[in-house]
Amino acid sequence: MVCDVESSMGVCRLTSAIRSVSLITVILTSFQATRGNPKTPDFVDAVRSRSEFDQIARTTNFPYEIPHVLFVIDRQNKNKTFFVNSKRFGSHREFANATYLSLETGQKFFQNNYLRSDRRFYMGTVSYQTPVKRWTFEFWEGDQISSEGLKVTADCITKGFFAAIAFKPNSLRQEEVASAVSSVQTLLPRDILPPSDYQPLSIGTAIGRLRVLDRLDEKTVIRSDEVVVMREAPVDLPPIAGIITTLPSSPLSHISIRSKSLHVPDAYIRNADRVFASRVGQIVRFETRPDQYLIGVPTTAELRSFALRAVERRKLVTPKADLSITAIADLGSQRSSVANGYGSKSANLGEIIHAQLSGVNVPSGFSLPFVAYKSFVVENGLDKAVAAMLADPKFQSELATRKDYLASLRKRFLEGKVNDLLVAQILRKVHSEYGGEGLFVRSSTNSEDLPNFNGAGLYSTFPNARTDEQIIQAIKFVWGSVWNFEAFEARQRAGIDHDKVYMGVLVQRGINADSAGVMITGNPFDRSDTDCCYVSATKGLGIRVVEGVKIPEQLLMHYESASVQVLTRSTIDSLLTFDKQGGVRQVAVEQGRAILTDDLVHALGYAARRIYSLFGRKEQDIEWVIANGKVYIVQSRPYIRD
Repeated sequence: MVCDVESSMGVCRLTSAIRSVSLITVILTSFQATRGNPKTPDFVDAVRSRSEFDQIARTTNFPYEIPHVLFVIDRQNKNKTFFVNSKRFGSHREFANATYLSLETGQKFFQNNYLRSDRRFYMGTVSYQTPVKRWTFEFWEGDQISSEGLKVTADCITKGFFAAIAFKPNSLRQEEVASAVSSVQTLLPRDILPPSDYQPLSIGTAIGRLRVLDRLDEKTVIRSDEVVVMREAPVDLPPIAGIITTLPSSPLSHISIRSKSLHVPDAYIRNADRVFASRVGQIVRFETRPDQYLIGVPTTAELRSFALRAVERRKLVTPKADLSITAIADLGSQRSSVANGYGSKSANLGEIIHAQLSGVNVPSGFSLPFVAYKSFVVENGLDKAVAAMLADPKFQSELATRKDYLASLRKRFLEGKVNDLLVAQILRKVHSEYGGEGLFVRSSTNSEDLPNFNGAGLYSTFPNARTDEQIIQAIKFVWGSVWNFEAFEARQRAGIDHDKVYMGVLVQRGINADSAGVMITGNPFDRSDTDCCYVSATKGLGIRVVEGVKIPEQLLMHYESASVQVLTRSTIDSLLTFDKQGGVRQVAVEQGRAILTDDLVHALGYAARRIYSLFGRKEQDIEWVIANGKVYIVQSRPYIRD
């Protein structure tokens, strides 16, 4: 889990370690090139003939036929070279995850393995350039490969490949790097196909509003109904109507392949930012064809269809909420039927308590219903503040403004007054049932665990609240986390109606854990491996101050053999434990030591399997803590794969 300390009160936002896994060093006793059928290897160490190449190659047929194979060079393992079965694995990340070379996903994988100079992997593609009948290797056009990296890659590929092979640079920067490495033969893209003002990368048609961007980064808000002209090729492709780049791109780039799979028109058009300057902001019809592109005014029917799609997009997802439920409810009295009043996190824990599963314990607690959040918002005038914020055009279009607005709104939540009657009810229950104990004040919203949207890690938790003041402030802090920036952005992308999001609050007995973490009732890196449980663990409470990225202990427990496979040992050099004054304090620990024994991993794995069965044999994402050898479950939600 990750802790974002937002105030001196020791307030933390908890997210699963599996959701922010860092660059890893995989510790494996053996690493097989073949799983299952030996005729279909995951990779080969060398390609000794054209027939061996064809066995693992896939082919792109546009703009010309390009048979190609992905490669990965592991610098940490003496530059071991993997020629990837590219019929089986669609990307470097997919291969690295499935073979446990790396457990990173998303932007972390891209940034650490394509952009960093001190990266662990060199990754690219070997292909046969049909027009000139020559073999080449290449990197993604945005890869910041160094001259040393290029030399190492060329040496490794040459040693493992049956034919002479040249480097194909896909950017001016890569051409400059290649010119500094005299030992590497180069084949330029213009030597394969003559220079052109137009290069189609994905054939298709789009209706969208034209926009020009210098680059796409984490601060950019992009709409799914836009045709975007980009001066710099993006790392990944968000939901978008069409894409035009002003610099030539490789047909094997991530964006080209992804645009084909999404049937999104994609093309290089020389000086497109200047050529189409007069159309910026207009709704255009953009079509890519093998020999030409068309851009113009949509027909009346196309405009009508565009308008109808816009109306559909405005039909927001409305999370369910039962505001007639008004009672403060003990966890043990809750079932899934009351999830619309208290949130699925709270209701799921109630189901686990009710099932009385062997080896599964849930810390006792109670929940505030959604209506308590709504009452607080109305009584403090925050509903009007939210309405004004959402109506502000600058809030909608400028990320910096959005962050400022949301931070100000959360501050107003902390400054708000909780109804005296509710305060009395909460404190009476705390004093009579939990007097003197540290309590976790946790989020439980109606915008989590929705179909295709689980909301994991978006909302906030306050650990070890002890005084009356801390408990009430913690409740307001959790209510305010509805408006965390990350939560707002995730809901915005998912089309969830922000006005209909309600926060339940789960107040739960705190367990000062010896270790804690997350487990998945399956293998998150290999869908075909159904006989295991993934476990991620850290020492202490399982929350850490965000001071750089650290690696948790990561393991797989295989049910049939009861064996435990170590993927990584922890590099986390501190833990968090309860502070006597409330909140948490940080304590240094030794790195690299095993956190969990095999017996504890077995206890967790079998607890996970019982919970999996309880929830209809649907994969679960489970948060756990261990104290004095006893397993406690503090959350179980559906696990949604990428």
